[in-house]
Amino acid sequence: MANRPKTGEQSPVKAALTAADMVVQETLLGALRADLPGVALEAEEDTPTAAHFAKAGPTLVVIDPIDGTLRFYLEGLGPYAIMAGLASEGVYSGALVALPREDLFLDALRGEGARIARSNSEPTSLRCSREGHRVLVSHDLPRSAVGVLLAAGFEVAPASGGAISVAPLIPGVRAGIRLVRGGSVSVRGRIGALISREAGARVCGADGQPFPEEIREPASTLLVAADDEDLAVLKVAAAAAQA
Repeated sequence: MANRPKTGEQSPVKAALTAADMVVQETLLGALRADLPGVALEAEEDTPTAAHFAKAGPTLVVIDPIDGTLRFYLEGLGPYAIMAGLASEGVYSGALVALPREDLFLDALRGEGARIARSNSEPTSLRCSREGHRVLVSHDLPRSAVGVLLAAGFEVAPASGGAISVAPLIPGVRAGIRLVRGGSVSVRGRIGALISREAGARVCGADGQPFPEEIREPASTLLVAADDEDLAVLKVAAAAAQA
């Protein structure tokens, strides 16, 4: 669908908005209002139903109707994502990430594991596996970091932040690296991290320490890998990006 830029944003990426963003968000909010009307809401777009929810509270639902609108939905450079997360006292306790082009639907509840489904199947339990050679990366990952990944034998592919956060759960993908220059991974960009953790993946910051579970704790780098060996390569790439 056509891009209808939002006003007041600092870049085309932030300004990108389509009719699909609005329709998807209203569909999600309609279901949310019916089932959980008392929760607070942090939604990406300003759609009519969003006004019916509180903006803050101990239980918060975070929604991104299309993550990666410009480069990944409109331009098709890689997988885009539809995401919803349920946070209790500032920590995600439930998460949903859909990758429509890949026909993948992933979800998790804290402490109860992760699941995967396709449009014609029931959800099944999910564990990450070290298959394939692809690493999903931020579209602007520095060449120095890309070089590290290529030298390690990986195929590097750009993706939306939501797809990167569940990278080793996608068939043929081993890992993901998200780098936010001059900022922090957004609240929305952390939704899939819960799913990856529940599926047994390593979810870390640039230093290899566990990625913050508190949804607003600053963190500029998100590394997601199937095992420690791949995580070690991602750490070297992250260091190269910051050198």
